[in-house]
Amino acid sequence: MSSYQVVHKPEQCSFVADCDGQQALLTYRLLGGSRVDFNHTFVPKAARGSGIAVKLVTTAAQWARDQGLAIEASCWFARKVLRL
Repeated sequence: MSSYQVVHKPEQCSFVADCDGQQALLTYRLLGGSRVDFNHTFVPKAARGSGIAVKLVTTAAQWARDQGLAIEASCWFARKVLRL
């Protein structure tokens, strides 16, 4: 697993991590009925394979659970990690 620090940026509906000057991110949108959709993940080429994408998804999922939100994932990677 990567040592990158994941930060929640609710004003941008995203979780981000600085990867040596580039940004890895997971974006989401809040849906009605206390649901959240994880809709996009991106990892810069130099950080791929480091585990940062999994860390973004798991951090975001923990946040959603803490908020009482049901998780959906239109992003294929998030869906794969969360086994939805």
